[in-house]
Amino acid sequence: MSQPFPDVPADYLDYTDRVWNGAATVAEHLSGAWGRSGLVPLGPRTGLFARFANVAVFDTGDGLVMVDSGEARTAGELYDGVRAWSADELAAVVFTHGHVDHVFGVGPFDAEAEQRGKDRPQVIAHEAVADRFDRYARTAGYNSWINRRQFQQPQLNWPTRYRRPDTVYRDSLTFRRGELTFELFHARGETDDATWVWIPELRTLCTGDLFIWNAPNAGNPQKVQRYPEEWARALRTMRDLGAEVLLPGHGVPVLGADRVRQALGETAELLETLCEQTLELMNSGARLDEVVHTVRAPQHLLDRPYLRPVYDEPEFIVRNLWRLYGGWYDQNPANLKPAPEAELADELAGLAGGARVLADRAAELMARGSARLAGHLAEWAAQAAPGDRAIAAVRAEVYAERARQESSTMAKGVFGWAASESRAAADGRELFEVLVESRTSSPDSIGSAILPTAATGTGAAAEVRKPDAE
Repeated sequence: MSQPFPDVPADYLDYTDRVWNGAATVAEHLSGAWGRSGLVPLGPRTGLFARFANVAVFDTGDGLVMVDSGEARTAGELYDGVRAWSADELAAVVFTHGHVDHVFGVGPFDAEAEQRGKDRPQVIAHEAVADRFDRYARTAGYNSWINRRQFQQPQLNWPTRYRRPDTVYRDSLTFRRGELTFELFHARGETDDATWVWIPELRTLCTGDLFIWNAPNAGNPQKVQRYPEEWARALRTMRDLGAEVLLPGHGVPVLGADRVRQALGETAELLETLCEQTLELMNSGARLDEVVHTVRAPQHLLDRPYLRPVYDEPEFIVRNLWRLYGGWYDQNPANLKPAPEAELADELAGLAGGARVLADRAAELMARGSARLAGHLAEWAAQAAPGDRAIAAVRAEVYAERARQESSTMAKGVFGWAASESRAAADGRELFEVLVESRTSSPDSIGSAILPTAATGTGAAAEVRKPDAE
């Protein structure tokens, strides 16, 4: 390490060191195991609420300032942890972005202020956070469905009520409270409303989800546009600050100036090489298909403990870059105004000699290790004969095996949901029943190691069944 951290508990310091070196994973941190006794002290003025979604709490000497507020299911724990750490007024909360796993913990502090007859904490965020909340209310049904699929959570219902910011800014905002200065900067990255925070007196950087101990969530196939190029620039700006403590949106702190610089620089490098390769191929006239199957992330970066593709993955980032730079047309003329998928499937089944021929071939291809090709044939077979239970069973096996083979939560979620759909069709059961059974029999499967099941809360918070973000 580049410097000692005497305020950090020795066992937690050792754990963060093992995570950095790849001898342990962040799963233990995400589970809340290190936060059961309250905030983890990181310095005389810094406490960390160490859960799935981190919350940083700072003692300014004139009230507390929090960066993020966590998810609905941990709001009560956060309040208790902060109050065990300090009885001082919570003066302000900075939202690093508007994802639901970062903005649902303010309620108990608002209630406390009301009970005491004081002003509630000031929530500060980028101006686009309010727009995000408006969009969430309009697309609550869609967000429910895509997050149910991504995390295999059939009971998830997307919230429609949010704690809105009291103060917003556009490019940057600096405020001082007590003995600490909080410098807020806007960056488009995973979201268009991202804020990162620099506290110079503490040499501490709060990145929000611009750093999450995974390959950047810059390609999520079911979610809105991401901005990898601007994300990389923000990471390099943060890298050059000389921070000694990096508090990420998810996962353990990065402690030591050298490690902070390396983590931010290499995350930027990963995004930059994907951008450069994608643009080079697009500029040469390549189709999306060629781009997706040509661009590769450097293996030495993917091997880093903080860049492993276990949530998002580079292939999805490439597709998102195509959408960002070139729109949705993939340059295959047949896909510009395609025939309905069911008609195409029926035609192919007829040429092949029947939908079951396609299904049988899909099973053969899967057994030979040709998973991607098997997926196409299984899909065509199922669409050509939607009522055929035998074909549904083949599709279920194909996608179940594909889910088992994948490393990223996003791919596992989509394939796992497809497998459950077909298993329900093959067995003549309801999809909900199959999904619940699947999660009961395999509690550590798709997404659960990253996104623990949420408990029911009250009021607006009760609508959030899963600590996911859009």
